Amino acid sequence: MSGTGGAMGTVQSVDRALDLLEALAGRGGEAGISELSAATGLPYGTIHRLLRTLLARGYVRQESDRRYALGGALVRLGGVAERMVGAWAQPYLEKMVALSGETANLAVLEGDFIVYVAQVPSPRRLRMFAEVGRRVLPHSTAVGKVLLADRPAGEVAALVERTGMPRRTANTITDLPGMLAELERVRARGYAMDLGEEELGVHCLAVGVHDGSRTVAAMSVSGPAERIETLDREELAEGMRRIAGDFGAELGGSL
Repeated sequence: MSGTGGAMGTVQSVDRALDLLEALAGRGGEAGISELSAATGLPYGTIHRLLRTLLARGYVRQESDRRYALGGALVRLGGVAERMVGAWAQPYLEKMVALSGETANLAVLEGDFIVYVAQVPSPRRLRMFAEVGRRVLPHSTAVGKVLLADRPAGEVAALVERTGMPRRTANTITDLPGMLAELERVRARGYAMDLGEEELGVHCLAVGVHDGSRTVAAMSVSGPAERIETLDREELAEGMRRIAGDFGAELGGSL
């Protein structure tokens, strides 16, 4: 069943198995065979064969309605990977703190949630904290907007349909058209803002981390609104993009 394909000599069966896992992740961690086939372009027979192996290894499980979901074996791998990425991110987050004077964070999109995986605090007495391991919905955070902006509109709509868009503050965007318009602005300017949308009085600016082909994480600085508002956003974002670009290059070279 295994073969090779592509200029890089990738193993076809491994590529296809990873396509299935990524398709499941892109649908909130659960999907049916027809959805997986539509997402990957693979025939049903191939999907069934790959799923049998993934089921046996615990990377996928089958639900009572015969749909498939990501399995518990991924938790172990994910936890180790997050700790490693968090450790790699520390010097780059420190540079963002030096650049902005504010707390710097690294976050990823896991299923439908944003997870904070690393942080370097501001040296200032009054500073912001996002606890490492904290899970939040993406619509009300700058890091979430950056990561959603890399996804197709249909995928964003499906995520919002699953989670809703609860109002965290009076500033939170709570409708899909408003969010899609916001994501267009994020793509156009190359950074995202959270202007008291997750927590009143706290502002954040975030940029994406790219591994060469996709946005794999987001890096942000956050602080009291009155301090963030005194910063030159474009200048700060430009510096943050350079730092995130260096980090992405390291990640890409490690994969």
